[in-house]
Amino acid sequence: MRLPIAISSLAAIIASSSTTTTSAFRTAAPIVVRSLPYAPKSSYIVRHPFPQSPLSRADHGRVLHMSDAAAAAAEPEEADNASATGSSVGTGTASIPNEVFNLVKSIVGAGVLSLPAGMAAFGNAPSAIIPAIVLISTIGAFSAYGFSLIGRVCSYTGGNSYRDAWSKSVGDSSSWIPAVTCTFKTCMAVLSYSMILADTIRALLMTAGVETTRTIALLGVTGTTLLPLCLLKNLSSLAPFSLLGIGGMFYTSVAMAIRYLGGAYKLGKPAVKGSKAAAIPAGKYLADVAANYQPKFGNLGASAALSPNVFILICMLSTAYMAHFNAPKFFIELKDNTIKRYNTVVGTSFGISVLLFALVGSLGFLTFGGASSGLILNNYSGKDVLMSLSRIAVAISIVFSYPLVFVGARDGWLDLLKVPVEKRSDSVLVKTTLAILSGVTIVASQLKELAFIMSLAGATLGNALIYVYPALMFRAAVKGMGEKAGKGLKREVPFAMFSAMLGVVMGCIGAKMAFGLL
Repeated sequence: MRLPIAISSLAAIIASSSTTTTSAFRTAAPIVVRSLPYAPKSSYIVRHPFPQSPLSRADHGRVLHMSDAAAAAAEPEEADNASATGSSVGTGTASIPNEVFNLVKSIVGAGVLSLPAGMAAFGNAPSAIIPAIVLISTIGAFSAYGFSLIGRVCSYTGGNSYRDAWSKSVGDSSSWIPAVTCTFKTCMAVLSYSMILADTIRALLMTAGVETTRTIALLGVTGTTLLPLCLLKNLSSLAPFSLLGIGGMFYTSVAMAIRYLGGAYKLGKPAVKGSKAAAIPAGKYLADVAANYQPKFGNLGASAALSPNVFILICMLSTAYMAHFNAPKFFIELKDNTIKRYNTVVGTSFGISVLLFALVGSLGFLTFGGASSGLILNNYSGKDVLMSLSRIAVAISIVFSYPLVFVGARDGWLDLLKVPVEKRSDSVLVKTTLAILSGVTIVASQLKELAFIMSLAGATLGNALIYVYPALMFRAAVKGMGEKAGKGLKREVPFAMFSAMLGVVMGCIGAKMAFGLL
C-alpha cells in the first residue's frame, strides 16, 4: 500500500456518502436479524442504545457466519490489499441500499432529541451552532472510522460478532470486557427509553386534559404496555413498526423547521420610546410554555466551544452514533462484501446521520437557545398540534422498540451470570424481566435529566465501544499477522491507537462534566 489504510478508509467513507444516498431510501429494506455481541452462540437481536427501529427476532438461534474458506484462504497481505482492491469475503445477500437503510435506522434514534441540550451546555447564542456542527461532523467521521475498523477486523479474523471479533484478535480470556460494556450500554438505553416515555406520556396526557405526574405516567405505561411486551416470547410481530422510528424523526425535523422559521416560539420585544422600531409580538405558543423552557439567548457563541462544557456534547454524540456492536453483522450480511463496498455503506449511513443530527440539533437550539431541554420536545407547547404529533410518533416508536432493547439487556445479564440457554425457563425469564424492569422504572422516575444519561453513557461505554475497543482489536489483528501484515496496515496502527487515546481523553473529561448536569 502506498498510503496508510487509515487515510484510504476515511477517504472512501467521505466519498461514498455522495453516491448512494438517494437509492438507499428508494429501496424497501427487509428487517435484519442481528445477534447479540456478547452471545455469539445464540442469535438474539441487539439494538442501538437509542434506536427507533425494532428488529425481528423471528429467526432466533440463527447465526450468520462469513465463509471460513474465504477467510482461511486470504493471506494477510491480501487482506491488506482488500482495502484497496475490494476482494470479497463472505456470502451475504443484503444490497448496499438495504444496508444503508438499516444502518441509518440503527443510528438515528431518540437520542438525537437531546443534542440541542448538548449545544446549550456550552453556548446560548446562535453562533454556537457553528462549532457544534463541526463537532457533529468530526465525531461522526471518527465514529464511522471505528465502525469500519470493526468490519475489517471481522474480514481479517473471521469474527461474526463484536465479542467474537475481540476473541479472535485480542483473546478469548478477556472477551468478557466488551460483553460487560455492551450489556451496561443496553441497560442505559432501556433507562433512557423509560425517561423519554415518562416525559412524553405525561405531556400527551396533559394535552388531552388529564393532569398527572411524571412518575404516574411512567408507572402506567410500564405496567399496562411495557411489561406485557417485554414478556412476549416472539417479537417478530413488532417488525412492522420498524419504519415508524426513522419516519418519525424525519417528521420531527420538518415540524421543528416549520416552528423555527414561523417564529411560533420567538420572544417578544416591546417598542422602545424614541425609536422607530415597532414592538415584536411573541410567538403564538410562547405563553403556553413553562418559564424554564422558554427561549433563552445570551452572548456565549462560537468561542464558548473552548469551554470544557463542550465535552458534554461530544460525549452525547458518542451515544447518538452508537451502532458499533452491530458492525460485524452489517459486514457479514453485505452482498459481495469487499472493504470498498462496506465503506460505502458506512460512509453513506453515517453521512445521512450527520445531516439529521446537525439539522435537529441546530433547529432545537436556534429555537430555544440555552433553555433547550435534555428532551427537546419538552420545550414545545402541549397545545402545539404539530409537535404533539411528534410526541405521539416518538412514544409509539419507543414503546414498540422498548422490548427489543430490553431483551438485549436481559439476555446480556443472563449471559454474564452464565445461565445456560437451556435453563432459561419461562419462570427465569419472568423473574429476570420483573427485576430489571422494576429497577429501571425506579431509577427513571427519579432521574429527569436525559442529557446526563446520554453524556455519561457516551463518555464511558460509548467511547469504549466506538474508539477504544475497535483500535485494540485492529492492532491485535495486525500483530497476529506477523511479518505477513502489509505495510499499510502497520502504518495505520498508530492512527487507530490515536483514535483510541482520543476516546479515552474525551471520556475522562466528558464523564466529569456530565456529573455537572445533575
